[in-house]
Amino acid sequence: RSVNEPSMCELFSLSSRLPTRATFSLRHFAEHGAPATGNIDGWGVAFHDGFDARLYKEPEPAGDSPWLAFIETRPLPTRLLISHIRRATRGPNTHANTQPFAHALGGRMHLFAHNGGFDAIDQHFTAASGRFHPVGQTDSEMAFCLLLERLAPLWAGAAASPRAVPSVAARRAAVTAFAADMRPLGIANFLYSDGDFVFGHGHRRTQANGIVSSPGLWCRHRHRHRAVHHKPGVAIDHDGDDQEITMLASVPVTGGKWRPLDDGEIVVIAAGELVTS
Repeated sequence: RSVNEPSMCELFSLSSRLPTRATFSLRHFAEHGAPATGNIDGWGVAFHDGFDARLYKEPEPAGDSPWLAFIETRPLPTRLLISHIRRATRGPNTHANTQPFAHALGGRMHLFAHNGGFDAIDQHFTAASGRFHPVGQTDSEMAFCLLLERLAPLWAGAAASPRAVPSVAARRAAVTAFAADMRPLGIANFLYSDGDFVFGHGHRRTQANGIVSSPGLWCRHRHRHRAVHHKPGVAIDHDGDDQEITMLASVPVTGGKWRPLDDGEIVVIAAGELVTS
């Protein structure tokens, strides 16, 4: 991607303590993918479901998608979801190149979504051990495979024994080292989830004034005692009391207090709470 290109992909993640149905958030988020915005090359959303994930994606504009009506009319409560709207910069407009990407490691599905572009990532990918291979042709999925290469030693044996699941500190260290290597290659905003934690990395983004700068990702934490539909933006619908929710987004999608992530900052989220930042 040229850093001067005004239109960029959109990232969104929601983590909650109680199962949540985020219906209006998808509709509002999809409006960013309508043809008028330039983000017209595909969209996807993934809901974690135990060690697996429900992945819905298509290489068509999100703003025109009948899939959203299907998702909104089905009760798909989840405690963790990741969504992405694509503006293609590398690889054709195909299903395989549409994010989020999902690969298996340690007996569970891992998810990844990226906003930006990596120059010369092919050289880094060629030098890797090759245990993970992209299905599509994007630099984003290559980066995901490189991240999984770093994480694989930590997850060795996890599928056979819960005691072999790596600590959050070890996971964060691997993600931090990966992000530090990716930033010199280009714009590196990304969301990564292993089903337990969401790791959000903020870098830079083409801002409304056309200048490439931070923030590339925003964060908001909210505590609600009941279901609240906040329009225009995210609708939170859950059963029960005391809900904790943390959202990450390329640009704020609701009112309220959103915090911009610093250039190169990583936040870790679990069950709707910030674990570390």
